[in-house]
Amino acid sequence: MSTTPYTPPKVWQFDSENGGKWASLNKPTSGATFEQQLPRGQHPFQLYSLATPNGQKVTIMFEELLAKGISDAEYDAFLIEISEGSQFGSDFVAINPNSKIPALLDTSTEPATRVFESGSILLYLAQKFSSFIPQGAQAKTECMNWLFWQMASAPYVGGGFGHFYAYAPEPMEYPINRFAMETKRQLDVLDKHLAQNEYMAGDEYSIADMAIWPWYGALVLGQAYDAAEFLSVHEYRHLLAWAKKIEQRPAVQRGRRVNRTWGEEDEQLRERHSAADLD
Repeated sequence: MSTTPYTPPKVWQFDSENGGKWASLNKPTSGATFEQQLPRGQHPFQLYSLATPNGQKVTIMFEELLAKGISDAEYDAFLIEISEGSQFGSDFVAINPNSKIPALLDTSTEPATRVFESGSILLYLAQKFSSFIPQGAQAKTECMNWLFWQMASAPYVGGGFGHFYAYAPEPMEYPINRFAMETKRQLDVLDKHLAQNEYMAGDEYSIADMAIWPWYGALVLGQAYDAAEFLSVHEYRHLLAWAKKIEQRPAVQRGRRVNRTWGEEDEQLRERHSAADLD
Protein backbone atom coordinates (compact mmCIF):
# COMPACT_ATOMS: atom_id res chain seq x y z
CA MET A 1 0.00 0.00 0.00
CA SER A 2 1.26 3.50 -0.84
CA THR A 3 2.92 5.32 2.04
CA THR A 4 2.21 8.71 0.49
CA PRO A 5 -1.15 9.99 1.75
CA TYR A 6 -3.51 11.68 -0.64
CA THR A 7 -5.31 14.81 0.44
CA PRO A 8 -8.24 15.73 -1.86
CA PRO A 9 -8.25 19.36 -2.97
CA LYS A 10 -11.10 21.62 -1.93
CA VAL A 11 -12.34 21.65 -5.53
CA TRP A 12 -11.77 18.70 -7.86
CA GLN A 13 -10.14 19.48 -11.20
CA PHE A 14 -10.21 17.30 -14.29
CA ASP A 15 -6.87 15.76 -15.28
CA SER A 16 -6.91 14.10 -18.69
CA GLU A 17 -3.75 12.16 -17.82
CA ASN A 18 -5.34 10.47 -14.82
CA GLY A 19 -7.31 7.31 -15.56
CA GLY A 20 -5.12 4.59 -16.98
CA LYS A 21 -5.78 2.81 -20.25
CA TRP A 22 -8.90 4.80 -21.22
CA ALA A 23 -7.78 8.17 -19.88
CA SER A 24 -7.90 9.88 -23.27
CA LEU A 25 -11.64 9.19 -23.55
CA ASN A 26 -12.65 10.20 -20.04
CA LYS A 27 -14.16 13.61 -19.41
CA PRO A 28 -16.58 15.01 -16.85
CA THR A 29 -19.10 16.32 -19.39
CA SER A 30 -21.72 14.72 -21.65
CA GLY A 31 -22.99 15.34 -25.16
CA ALA A 32 -21.71 14.96 -28.71
CA THR A 33 -18.19 16.08 -29.55
CA PHE A 34 -18.43 15.71 -33.33
CA GLU A 35 -20.99 15.40 -36.11
CA GLN A 36 -21.69 11.82 -37.15
CA GLN A 37 -24.11 9.97 -39.40
CA LEU A 38 -24.58 6.38 -38.30
CA PRO A 39 -25.06 3.73 -41.00
CA ARG A 40 -28.43 2.02 -41.42
CA GLY A 41 -29.14 -1.53 -42.54
CA GLN A 42 -32.27 -3.12 -43.97
CA HIS A 43 -33.65 -4.85 -40.86
CA PRO A 44 -36.17 -3.53 -38.30
CA PHE A 45 -33.55 -3.24 -35.56
CA GLN A 46 -30.38 -1.20 -35.81
CA LEU A 47 -27.87 -2.02 -33.08
CA TYR A 48 -24.77 0.06 -32.44
CA SER A 49 -22.48 -1.78 -30.09
CA LEU A 50 -19.29 -3.60 -29.18
CA ALA A 51 -18.88 -7.13 -27.78
CA THR A 52 -18.24 -6.06 -24.20
CA PRO A 53 -20.32 -7.89 -21.58
CA ASN A 54 -23.06 -5.28 -21.93
CA GLY A 55 -22.98 -5.54 -25.70
CA GLN A 56 -23.10 -9.34 -25.63
CA LYS A 57 -26.32 -9.30 -23.60
CA VAL A 58 -28.22 -7.77 -26.50
CA THR A 59 -26.71 -9.76 -29.38
CA ILE A 60 -27.31 -12.97 -27.41
CA MET A 61 -30.95 -11.91 -26.97
CA PHE A 62 -31.35 -11.25 -30.68
CA GLU A 63 -29.79 -14.59 -31.60
CA GLU A 64 -32.01 -16.39 -29.07
CA LEU A 65 -35.11 -14.75 -30.57
CA LEU A 66 -34.05 -15.74 -34.09
CA ALA A 67 -33.25 -19.29 -32.94
CA LYS A 68 -36.80 -19.40 -31.61
CA GLY A 69 -38.08 -18.67 -35.13
CA ILE A 70 -39.02 -15.02 -34.58
CA SER A 71 -37.98 -13.55 -37.94
CA ASP A 72 -39.21 -10.07 -36.99
CA ALA A 73 -36.22 -9.88 -34.66
CA GLU A 74 -33.76 -9.63 -37.55
CA TYR A 75 -31.17 -6.99 -36.87
CA ASP A 76 -28.15 -5.14 -38.19
CA ALA A 77 -25.28 -4.73 -35.74
CA PHE A 78 -22.77 -1.96 -36.43
CA LEU A 79 -19.48 -1.68 -34.59
CA ILE A 80 -18.90 1.26 -32.26
CA GLU A 81 -15.19 1.63 -31.54
CA ILE A 82 -15.30 3.01 -28.02
CA SER A 83 -11.50 3.13 -27.87
CA GLU A 84 -11.66 5.72 -30.68
CA GLY A 85 -14.50 7.73 -29.14
CA SER A 86 -17.20 6.79 -31.69
CA GLN A 87 -19.79 6.83 -28.90
CA PHE A 88 -19.49 10.64 -28.72
CA GLY A 89 -20.77 11.22 -32.26
CA SER A 90 -23.99 13.20 -32.74
CA ASP A 91 -26.12 10.34 -34.12
CA PHE A 92 -25.04 7.96 -31.38
CA VAL A 93 -25.68 10.52 -28.65
CA ALA A 94 -29.14 11.10 -30.13
CA ILE A 95 -29.92 7.44 -29.38
CA ASN A 96 -28.05 7.27 -26.08
CA PRO A 97 -27.33 10.61 -24.40
CA ASN A 98 -25.12 8.72 -21.93
CA SER A 99 -22.67 7.76 -24.72
CA LYS A 100 -22.44 4.09 -23.73
CA ILE A 101 -22.91 0.96 -25.79
CA PRO A 102 -25.20 -0.75 -26.63
CA ALA A 103 -27.70 1.57 -28.28
CA LEU A 104 -30.70 0.31 -30.28
CA LEU A 105 -33.04 1.88 -32.79
CA ASP A 106 -36.33 0.09 -33.52
CA THR A 107 -37.36 1.30 -36.96
CA SER A 108 -40.52 -0.83 -37.03
CA THR A 109 -42.29 1.93 -35.06
CA GLU A 110 -43.29 5.38 -36.28
CA PRO A 111 -41.35 7.33 -35.29
CA ALA A 112 -38.43 5.00 -34.63
CA THR A 113 -37.97 4.07 -30.96
CA ARG A 114 -34.61 4.59 -29.30
CA VAL A 115 -33.64 2.17 -26.54
CA PHE A 116 -30.53 2.51 -24.42
CA GLU A 117 -29.10 0.72 -21.37
CA SER A 118 -28.60 -3.00 -21.92
CA GLY A 119 -31.18 -4.01 -19.31
CA SER A 120 -33.78 -1.75 -20.89
CA ILE A 121 -33.05 -3.24 -24.32
CA LEU A 122 -33.46 -6.79 -23.01
CA LEU A 123 -36.76 -5.90 -21.36
CA TYR A 124 -37.98 -4.03 -24.45
CA LEU A 125 -37.32 -7.00 -26.73
CA ALA A 126 -38.70 -9.53 -24.25
CA GLN A 127 -41.97 -7.61 -23.98
CA LYS A 128 -42.18 -6.86 -27.70
CA PHE A 129 -41.88 -10.54 -28.63
CA SER A 130 -43.34 -12.09 -25.45
CA SER A 131 -40.22 -14.21 -25.10
CA PHE A 132 -37.62 -15.06 -22.46
CA ILE A 133 -39.60 -13.37 -19.73
CA PRO A 134 -41.78 -15.53 -17.45
CA GLN A 135 -45.52 -14.98 -17.62
CA GLY A 136 -46.39 -15.95 -14.05
CA ALA A 137 -46.34 -13.02 -11.63
CA GLN A 138 -43.87 -14.54 -9.16
CA ALA A 139 -41.46 -15.85 -11.79
CA LYS A 140 -41.61 -12.59 -13.74
CA THR A 141 -40.83 -10.63 -10.59
CA GLU A 142 -37.93 -12.96 -9.83
CA CYS A 143 -36.63 -12.39 -13.35
CA MET A 144 -36.83 -8.62 -12.81
CA ASN A 145 -35.15 -8.95 -9.42
CA TRP A 146 -32.08 -10.54 -10.97
CA LEU A 147 -32.06 -8.32 -14.05
CA PHE A 148 -31.94 -5.22 -11.88
CA TRP A 149 -29.47 -6.90 -9.51
CA GLN A 150 -27.08 -7.35 -12.41
CA MET A 151 -27.46 -3.78 -13.61
CA ALA A 152 -26.73 -2.46 -10.13
CA SER A 153 -23.99 -4.93 -9.20
CA ALA A 154 -21.82 -5.26 -12.32
CA PRO A 155 -20.18 -1.81 -11.99
CA TYR A 156 -18.38 -3.17 -8.91
CA VAL A 157 -16.98 -5.94 -11.10
CA GLY A 158 -16.14 -3.96 -14.23
CA GLY A 159 -15.57 -0.40 -13.11
CA GLY A 160 -14.27 -1.54 -9.73
CA PHE A 161 -12.45 -4.86 -9.66
CA GLY A 162 -11.72 -5.08 -13.40
CA HIS A 163 -10.42 -1.53 -13.58
CA PHE A 164 -8.05 -1.72 -10.62
CA TYR A 165 -6.95 -5.33 -11.20
CA ALA A 166 -6.39 -5.15 -14.97
CA TYR A 167 -6.43 -1.57 -16.29
CA ALA A 168 -5.20 0.90 -13.65
CA PRO A 169 -1.81 2.54 -14.30
CA GLU A 170 -0.29 0.57 -11.41
CA PRO A 171 -1.48 -2.06 -8.90
CA MET A 172 -2.98 -0.55 -5.75
CA GLU A 173 -3.58 -2.81 -2.79
CA TYR A 174 -6.53 -1.08 -1.14
CA PRO A 175 -8.89 -0.79 -4.16
CA ILE A 176 -8.00 -4.28 -5.44
CA ASN A 177 -8.76 -5.79 -2.04
CA ARG A 178 -11.92 -3.75 -1.64
CA PHE A 179 -13.38 -4.68 -5.01
CA ALA A 180 -12.14 -8.29 -4.93
CA MET A 181 -14.05 -8.74 -1.67
CA GLU A 182 -17.24 -7.34 -3.19
CA THR A 183 -16.83 -9.36 -6.39
CA LYS A 184 -16.43 -12.58 -4.41
CA ARG A 185 -19.47 -11.68 -2.32
CA GLN A 186 -21.50 -11.30 -5.51
CA LEU A 187 -20.21 -14.62 -6.85
CA ASP A 188 -21.30 -16.21 -3.59
CA VAL A 189 -24.78 -14.65 -3.93
CA LEU A 190 -25.12 -16.24 -7.36
CA ASP A 191 -23.67 -19.58 -6.29
CA LYS A 192 -26.10 -19.92 -3.39
CA HIS A 193 -29.06 -19.00 -5.60
CA LEU A 194 -28.06 -21.43 -8.35
CA ALA A 195 -27.66 -24.22 -5.81
CA GLN A 196 -31.46 -24.12 -5.55
CA ASN A 197 -32.43 -23.02 -9.08
CA GLU A 198 -31.62 -24.21 -12.58
CA TYR A 199 -31.77 -20.68 -13.97
CA MET A 200 -31.86 -17.25 -12.44
CA ALA A 201 -35.66 -16.97 -12.51
CA GLY A 202 -36.23 -20.59 -11.50
CA ASP A 203 -36.65 -23.36 -14.04
CA GLU A 204 -37.01 -21.06 -17.07
CA TYR A 205 -34.17 -19.53 -19.10
CA SER A 206 -34.74 -15.79 -19.32
CA ILE A 207 -33.30 -12.34 -19.94
CA ALA A 208 -31.93 -12.49 -16.39
CA ASP A 209 -29.57 -15.27 -17.46
CA MET A 210 -28.64 -13.34 -20.62
CA ALA A 211 -27.80 -10.28 -18.53
CA ILE A 212 -25.74 -12.09 -15.92
CA TRP A 213 -23.82 -14.61 -18.02
CA PRO A 214 -21.58 -12.22 -20.04
CA TRP A 215 -20.36 -10.67 -16.78
CA TYR A 216 -20.26 -13.39 -14.15
CA GLY A 217 -20.24 -16.44 -16.41
CA ALA A 218 -17.27 -15.07 -18.32
CA LEU A 219 -15.52 -14.23 -15.06
CA VAL A 220 -15.74 -17.73 -13.57
CA LEU A 221 -14.95 -19.35 -16.94
CA GLY A 222 -11.67 -17.44 -17.03
CA GLN A 223 -12.65 -15.17 -19.91
CA ALA A 224 -12.42 -11.84 -18.06
CA TYR A 225 -9.48 -9.97 -16.52
CA ASP A 226 -7.39 -13.18 -16.27
CA ALA A 227 -8.59 -13.30 -12.68
CA ALA A 228 -10.07 -16.78 -12.23
CA GLU A 229 -7.20 -18.05 -10.07
CA PHE A 230 -6.96 -14.80 -8.10
CA LEU A 231 -10.68 -15.00 -7.22
CA SER A 232 -10.62 -18.79 -6.57
CA VAL A 233 -13.61 -19.26 -8.85
CA HIS A 234 -13.47 -23.05 -8.38
CA GLU A 235 -15.21 -22.43 -5.06
CA TYR A 236 -18.44 -21.49 -6.83
CA ARG A 237 -19.36 -24.86 -8.31
CA HIS A 238 -23.08 -24.17 -8.85
CA LEU A 239 -22.29 -20.91 -10.62
CA LEU A 240 -19.65 -22.67 -12.72
CA ALA A 241 -22.10 -25.40 -13.76
CA TRP A 242 -24.66 -22.78 -14.78
CA ALA A 243 -22.03 -20.78 -16.68
CA LYS A 244 -20.91 -23.85 -18.64
CA LYS A 245 -24.51 -24.78 -19.47
CA ILE A 246 -25.31 -21.30 -20.80
CA GLU A 247 -22.07 -21.23 -22.78
CA GLN A 248 -23.18 -24.33 -24.72
CA ARG A 249 -26.33 -22.67 -26.10
CA PRO A 250 -25.85 -22.10 -29.87
CA ALA A 251 -27.43 -18.64 -29.73
CA VAL A 252 -25.05 -17.62 -26.95
CA GLN A 253 -22.08 -18.80 -28.98
CA ARG A 254 -23.34 -16.80 -31.95
CA GLY A 255 -24.28 -13.68 -30.04
CA ARG A 256 -20.98 -13.32 -28.21
CA ARG A 257 -19.14 -13.10 -31.55
CA VAL A 258 -21.08 -10.12 -32.91
CA ASN A 259 -19.18 -6.80 -32.88
CA ARG A 260 -16.13 -8.61 -31.52
CA THR A 261 -12.72 -7.40 -32.73
CA TRP A 262 -10.31 -9.35 -30.49
CA GLY A 263 -9.42 -12.95 -29.70
CA GLU A 264 -9.30 -15.84 -32.13
CA GLU A 265 -10.11 -14.88 -35.72
CA ASP A 266 -13.06 -17.29 -35.95
CA GLU A 267 -14.54 -15.64 -32.84
CA GLN A 268 -14.60 -12.18 -34.44
CA LEU A 269 -17.39 -10.53 -36.41
CA ARG A 270 -17.13 -6.75 -36.74
CA GLU A 271 -20.64 -6.30 -38.16
CA ARG A 272 -23.68 -8.53 -38.48
CA HIS A 273 -26.30 -8.07 -41.20
CA SER A 274 -27.63 -11.60 -41.71
CA ALA A 275 -27.47 -15.07 -40.23
CA ALA A 276 -25.04 -15.98 -42.99
CA ASP A 277 -22.44 -13.64 -41.49
CA LEU A 278 -22.23 -15.97 -38.49
CA ASP A 279 -22.57 -19.17 -40.50
